[in-house]
Amino acid sequence: MIRIHANLFVGNTADCISQTPDLAVIHACKEPCHRNALGYKGNLPSDHPHYLVQEANNHLYLNMVDMDNELAPHFTDPIMREAMTFIERNITDRQVLVHCNQGWSRSPSIALLYMARRGYIGNQSYSIAGTDFKRIYAPYNPGKGIAAYLDRNWEKLLTF
Repeated sequence: MIRIHANLFVGNTADCISQTPDLAVIHACKEPCHRNALGYKGNLPSDHPHYLVQEANNHLYLNMVDMDNELAPHFTDPIMREAMTFIERNITDRQVLVHCNQGWSRSPSIALLYMARRGYIGNQSYSIAGTDFKRIYAPYNPGKGIAAYLDRNWEKLLTF
């Protein structure tokens, strides 16, 4: 778990398992967190009310996977919107951990977007934000899909 800003941390699945009860956690991974939180095996039907997002107590579970191609905005926009809302709602009162399986792509991309939206890093483009963010969080290595999604939707993501 690496602190990237006041009350904001990025980590991996091991950090999720060892977290404290007063921590707000975004679980940016289908496996194991979203699946365990909703108690399903295989795939959840896409018409399920919590197909993309489930919030419980101080936890936000995202059905988010790293893909080699661009993630469809139809699914990713609601996930990012909920993640930004969750961080904003919790960060002044408690520490927020954003984690994915390895801590390289999905979770740091969510943290990067939050930091850019708040003006803590350059936000003129995804490229500038990514360069600034790597100075704070060296392990940042976004998958092709999440990088393409952020690059193509950057202006919209800064304002929704």
